[in-house]
Amino acid sequence: MTSSASEGLVLRDGPALPPLSHFKLAAFDMDSTLISIECIDEIAALAGKGQEVAAITEAAMRGEITDFRDSLRRRLAILAGVPATVLDRVLAERLNFNPGARELCTALKAAGLKLVLVSGGFTFFTRFVAAELGMDFVRSNELEIADGALTGRVVMQDWGDICDGEQKRLMLLQSCESIGCRPDQAMAVGDGANDLPMMGAAGLSVAYHAKPKVREQARIAINEGGLDRLLELIRP
Repeated sequence: MTSSASEGLVLRDGPALPPLSHFKLAAFDMDSTLISIECIDEIAALAGKGQEVAAITEAAMRGEITDFRDSLRRRLAILAGVPATVLDRVLAERLNFNPGARELCTALKAAGLKLVLVSGGFTFFTRFVAAELGMDFVRSNELEIADGALTGRVVMQDWGDICDGEQKRLMLLQSCESIGCRPDQAMAVGDGANDLPMMGAAGLSVAYHAKPKVREQARIAINEGGLDRLLELIRP
């Protein structure tokens, strides 16, 4: 690896980076990438089940639990019976955008890129984040709610039930196809192991304050500072 002149911004050796004008699409993970929290951990914390759920989340993001679908089902099962009003509290009290998220998305949209939000998190939160950042395509999990409480399950959608790493990869490829661009004209930004499939399919992979396994495999790693530091390396 070679480090750029700026501290905490790493560019892995390889071909020269293309200009921003080369790219047509940017796909983003949500939890711990665009926003500072893992929503499922915050739901669990407010419901008094935080440690149980956070331990599974951490193991999954580090890649120690390799089946994301299984890890999500295990975490959701712990949340069965939690009042749905907890979701409103997480949104109002806990959800904050990471530094540079708005600035980067604004700059990419101004350059003509389409933006994709693809998350192993939940539609309750992705709807808000997508509206705030001007996302063009969104895919995430729909929590099942019955009698005002979480059931511990997700709802089947037209693409499937759980947005795991493979679904993230497929969403990136499908979004490219829908706007008529090649995967090498896409960039993918994430922080966890389940982001690696879409990062591998994109022309440019960007790790943001990521787990070691993800930092090591990404072309660009932003280890200090905000998301908009990507613009220090990708010029117009």
